[in-house]
Amino acid sequence: MTYIVKDNCIKCKYMDCIEVCPVDCFYEGENMLVIHPDECIDCGVCEPECPADAITADTEDEPDGKWLEINTKYADIWPNITLMGTPPEDGEGFDGEEGKFEKYFSKEPGKGDE
Repeated sequence: MTYIVKDNCIKCKYMDCIEVCPVDCFYEGENMLVIHPDECIDCGVCEPECPADAITADTEDEPDGKWLEINTKYADIWPNITLMGTPPEDGEGFDGEEGKFEKYFSKEPGKGDE
């Protein structure tokens, strides 16, 4: 088992989870974070820290494993982030919105720990 970030992170990107991760397995995209499943040690400390409830165990992923696949793919190409940054000013307005992946997902990388 590993933890994954799902679509409610998109456009919210609160980043509270980054501060508590003991193995620095978060990677930053332009408008969301992902967890590298091969680096995650399944400790679960990040899950309760996410105000958007966007982090879950991969056992709770969609039947086709969509989010595990997305986390794996983008963790390999986006920069690692270990320091909490500033979330988007309008992030709260997107929290809980349905269909965020189809509407807003960006393949572009974030800045990481610049």
